[in-house]
Amino acid sequence: MLFDLRSRGRRRTVQAVYLGLAILMGGGLVLFGVGTGTGGGGLLNAFGGGSSNQKQVISSDERAALNQVKAAPNNPAGWAALVQARWTSAGQGSNFDQSTSTFTTAGKNKLSQTTQAWQKYLTLTQKPDPDVAILAARAYAALGDYSNQASAWELVANANPTETKAFECLAVSAYAAKQTRKGDLAAAKAVSLTPKASRLTLTQTLQQAKTNPSIAQQC
Repeated sequence: MLFDLRSRGRRRTVQAVYLGLAILMGGGLVLFGVGTGTGGGGLLNAFGGGSSNQKQVISSDERAALNQVKAAPNNPAGWAALVQARWTSAGQGSNFDQSTSTFTTAGKNKLSQTTQAWQKYLTLTQKPDPDVAILAARAYAALGDYSNQASAWELVANANPTETKAFECLAVSAYAAKQTRKGDLAAAKAVSLTPKASRLTLTQTLQQAKTNPSIAQQC
């Protein structure tokens, strides 16, 4: 039997076996994080690209849009899909703090990527989709870039000349960007499209927006 230690040869064999097991167990602890309770530690994981906490997770929709852009880089549809996917990702998981309703640093990075895709999209189409423009406008608002927010809402308003909300959002974002003339024109249009019973409330909101940029965040 292997564990009969009366023989010198067998005693050395057992010592060698235990030494081998110790090496294997120690290697498992260091390389794979076995027995540490973390399920993800160890040197191999350190060289494996890190955990999801160390890098942004790309959603399946974003990955599909990126593949679409890679396959046809001059097709605006792919870039429009990328804008939508990145905007959605920015509001999910660790990108958005539900308790404070604010974007985290990771979320703001995703918003920046959203606006980059939007800018590329604009170079490839002469008729931007107003629905995509709204997402870009909201991304810019969250980043505090009111000038580009106003530009995006202007596209939406031009595509929907009878839509009150488009002109209202154009007005408040223009005021936030200190573009008073553009804001006044959009405000007048918004009021003219509003039922008389609601005009006073809208006018008061637009007046407040001239000195309160945070109102542009609500669009």
